[in-house]
Amino acid sequence: MRASLPVLTSIGALCGLLLPMRFLPIAAAQDSAAAAVQSAKPAAPRPDTGEWIQLFNGKDLTGWTPKIRGYDVGVNYADTFRVEDGVLKVSYDKYDGPFHERFGHLFYERPFSSYVLRVEYRFVGEQAAGVGAWAWRNNGIMIHAQTPHSMGRDQNFPVSIEVQLLGGNGREPRHNANVCTPGTHIVLGGRLHTPHCTESTSETYPGDQWVTVEVEVHAGRLIRHKLGGKTVLEYSEPQLDERDPDARRLLAAGAEKMLTAGTISLQSESAPTEFRKVELRELAE
Repeated sequence: MRASLPVLTSIGALCGLLLPMRFLPIAAAQDSAAAAVQSAKPAAPRPDTGEWIQLFNGKDLTGWTPKIRGYDVGVNYADTFRVEDGVLKVSYDKYDGPFHERFGHLFYERPFSSYVLRVEYRFVGEQAAGVGAWAWRNNGIMIHAQTPHSMGRDQNFPVSIEVQLLGGNGREPRHNANVCTPGTHIVLGGRLHTPHCTESTSETYPGDQWVTVEVEVHAGRLIRHKLGGKTVLEYSEPQLDERDPDARRLLAAGAEKMLTAGTISLQSESAPTEFRKVELRELAE
């Protein structure tokens, strides 16, 4: 996500809530916010069995729902998200011209609260046309996020915490597994932290190499970003930003300010990216 991106706006009507709650069918996007609030229930914690859940099955997009800016939920514009040769790809080769801020997110079908998420990814190919230098080899994993059905049609990003993925540009250090906060804030170093993006302490990852990033999430108490088994960033108490219009809509519909669970999504932010593993181990807390 762009560090200097202005406060997000959305012209879509609020159709749901920040999780925890299961996805609603597309028709349910017309339900009232009050009904959505009433039906929202936290997901029960599961036993910590040590087993990894394969969120990406290596074959197709089963269990995942796309939401691309400017399009309805479920519309996978220009085959942005696809599976080829066992790899989940974020591609722009079928776009009709420049990128035009058609930011996209591919949402997993159920929310999570406490877990370890492990993702293997790499940047490949040429950048989509019509974006600034900030977007070069820039993608992300969104956690503790709202549902796709609760996003506005023209909303840029889900209200969430973003684990920002950055590739080296050969000119300067580019830290990886940073944190960005669309519609949210975090507590860092014991204080409320409001800057939009904050760098980790990681090394730079140049080229097309495969990178493994882990996100250790303990509900709203503690979140760690790890690369190569080493913690590169740690923070706590993710929460809705009451100044942000998208977050305010969620709060008005009854969402809790403090985030303890939510959806997980993979981003499409104009940098072609491949994911060969997306797996999760739930923690019993």
